[in-house]
Parts: sequence; structure tokens; C-alpha cells
Amino acid sequence: MTSLTRSETKPDLSEGDVNLSPHRAEWQKEHMDAETRKWLDKDAQFFLHQSLSTPCLDLLTGCRGSELEDLQNRRFLDFHGNSVHQVGFANPEVLDAVRQQLDTLPFCPRRYTNIPAIELAEKLAEIAPGDMKRVLFSPGGTTAVGMALQLARAATGRFKTVSMWGAFHGASLDAVSVGGESLFRRGIGPLLTGTEHVPPADPYHCLWDFQGRCESCGLKCARYIEYILEQEGDVAAVIAEPVRCTRINPPPEGYWRAVRNACDRHGTLLIFDETAVCLGRTGRMFACEHYGAVPDILILGKGLGGGVFPLAGILAKEELNVAADRALGHYTHEKNPTACAAGLAAIRFIEKQGLVQRSEELGNYAADRLRKMMNAHPLIGDVRGLGLLFGAELVRDRVTKAAATEEADRIMYACLSRGLSFKVSQGNFLTLTPPLTISREELDRALSIISDSLTELEDKYRYRFPDKCVTHRNL
Repeated sequence: MTSLTRSETKPDLSEGDVNLSPHRAEWQKEHMDAETRKWLDKDAQFFLHQSLSTPCLDLLTGCRGSELEDLQNRRFLDFHGNSVHQVGFANPEVLDAVRQQLDTLPFCPRRYTNIPAIELAEKLAEIAPGDMKRVLFSPGGTTAVGMALQLARAATGRFKTVSMWGAFHGASLDAVSVGGESLFRRGIGPLLTGTEHVPPADPYHCLWDFQGRCESCGLKCARYIEYILEQEGDVAAVIAEPVRCTRINPPPEGYWRAVRNACDRHGTLLIFDETAVCLGRTGRMFACEHYGAVPDILILGKGLGGGVFPLAGILAKEELNVAADRALGHYTHEKNPTACAAGLAAIRFIEKQGLVQRSEELGNYAADRLRKMMNAHPLIGDVRGLGLLFGAELVRDRVTKAAATEEADRIMYACLSRGLSFKVSQGNFLTLTPPLTISREELDRALSIISDSLTELEDKYRYRFPDKCVTHRNL
């Protein structure tokens, strides 16, 4: 099969689509007016450049519900949202709560507390799975990961961790150390010691060659974790995403129960990082509820701030309330009353509107429609998802599963031109995370945009369904 024509620059695609793509430059040349270009140039002049952000793609002037609006008054359905928009952008009830709080107590210094912070902590303890009743807030998911790691050390007297290759837990050095994406780890220098990594549970790309036949291998991926716990003997915590948000890899049945049991046998804590998948995203209030395994520490973030304020935190079991003599998260905005008011309003809105059940129903509908699209689109190799966390993996060959990275990049910009924004993860996975408030009509429109974009590319480059692989001419 002929290789694709590619740029000489080969950016790291471990986290997602990057700002070095030639297709981005082409899209901007076609769609940017002079005023937008002026502001983008000024942005690039003053901000440090980094992959995934600066230089930026476009300039936004508004967001509401499921849509973004740019300076040229174009609107995009946002199936990315940085995973903060469970209740939709500019949710009126969240904004009303913020305005009211700004008029009374906009900030709370340390040593003091406030009613919104207490009420949000109480609400989280009420809805948390299992017996996690202790809460600690922080300004962002990365800092919450750091607090969870410190608490695990304080509670166990150990410092080692086991985490997953390919996982994302944040961009600070401690979070990068337990994370597994090369974009953040490579060339950065010494990381935390004692951070063991294992392959993730990934039925579609199984390293043990049991793709799609997980019941026949006895969960080797989970047994490998227990093997490491046995060999090390003093691991403080296993930290993982219960379901990966980027490439969306739901683990096989029984995986997390097996890991939970292994942790219990070896005195190791289980930490679930639900920063991007909490609060109804997967069709459950918390993603771990799909798997019958309650962690010792649960990390929350992103949508916790109602799509308005940066807010994250950890939930922990009562017996982990053991660090009264030290600072786990001595953050200036630990109990920010405005952020907590936003978070409380967001959770109440989710409950009142039945968004958890709605996420499950619409997610099943969307995934089913994507699977039917596989019959028409040879580029779609697999469809995966839980609730309104779903997507499609693009491959050049359904047998070898060779990643269609060039094609995925082209599809993303074709969809942007048609009014749909989403993220490409790991170079070839179309990650689709709409707000839980999205209408059926908006969902259908987004899926039609993806289908039309695939058809355009497949027709242009003659993708077909041969017996064993997808064939094509050079892109």
C-alpha cells in the first residue's frame, strides 16, 4: 500500500491534533479574514508557543449551549469543549449563581470557609459512589492529581505508583510522571521516581493479541498489574482513568474489579482520575459506576466548574483523613466561593434535567449511528464509547489497523469548514464529547457532517472495501 505524502515535520500526536499541521495552515488561509488574522498574530506575538495551543486556530467571541462563535460570526457545534461543558456553554442557571455570589462573597482567603464550598462538598459526598465522604478542592485537575498522590503517600507511607502508558493526568511534573503520553514526558528531564507503567486495557489494540476476545485470556492486562504489585511489594497507589477520554478505550468486563481486588490484597490504594469524564459524561454520574469498582480516591475536574470557572477536587474515603498535620493542597483558591457556586449550580442542573440518563440514551443512539456508518465508510475501523463520550478510530486497513493519521487530520478540518469542532486523539481517533444538553437534531447534524466529510475524502482518493484492506491513491 502506497505511503501517504506527509510534512517533513512529524509532531507528537500522543495527546491530539496539533497546531503544526499543514492542513491547519490551509484551513486558516481559506477561512481567516484580515481582522481575525490581526488578532491571531498578536496572540502568537505575546504568548509562549506550544504544541496544541499557541499559535491558535481561530478567535472566539461567544459560546452558548452547544455552539462556539468566532469573530466572523461563524458558528461551530462544539464536540470538544475541553470536557468542561456538560451543562452547555453559558448555562443560565450557572451564570445566575455566579452573579449572585459575586455580589456577596467573591473570594474566601485561607483559614476561612464559606457556604457554597461547604454545600458543594456536602453534595459531592451525597452523590459519590461508595463511602467517599471527604473532599478537597483545587484550581484544576492537574493540582488535584498532585493532592491525590500526596494523600496516597501520607496514608500508606509508600511512594511508588502504577499507572498506564498513554494516560493523561495533567501537565505538571508530578502528573507527567504518572502520565504516559510521550508529548509531555519526552526530553523533559528527570521525573518522579517509583512511577511504574503498564499497558492500558485496550481490547482493540491488545498487546497480548486477544483483540476482541478478552474472555479467553483471563484478563492478562489486569494480572500484569497484580504481578507488579507482588514484585514491588510497596506500591502506594494504582492511578488510572477508569475509561480513557482521548482514545476512548472502555476496559473489558471484570478488569477494574480484578484491579480493585489486587490493590486490596497488596495494601495499595486505587485512584481513579475522572477529571474529564465525571458528572454524567459517560451515562453515569461517575464513570467508575460502570465497572463495579469503587476507588479509594476519586479525582474530579473540568465540568465541575460548570464550564465557567476552573475547579477540581478529590473525593476520599473517611479512613484516608490522616493528614491534618500537613498541607496536601495549600492553594489560594482552595475554597473559592464563586467557583463552588458554579459547581453546585451545575450539579443541581444535571440532576434536575436528568442529564445522566439523557447522556446514556443519546450516547447509545450516536454510537449506533456511527456503527452503521462503518458500512459506508471504509476509513472507520472501530467505534467506541460510553454515553456522550464516543468516537471513531480511522484506519487505512481494518486488518492491520494501520492508523489513518493524515486522513483524520483532513477530516477534522473538513468538518470545521462545515461547522463542527472536535478533537483528534492519538492522531487517528475522532473524539466526540458534546454537551449533555445537546439536542437530537444537533447530534444528527454533527454525525451527518462527519459522514459527508468522510464521503468527500473517500471519493476523492478512491477508498474502497477490498477483501482485506482499504486501498487508496496518494493523499
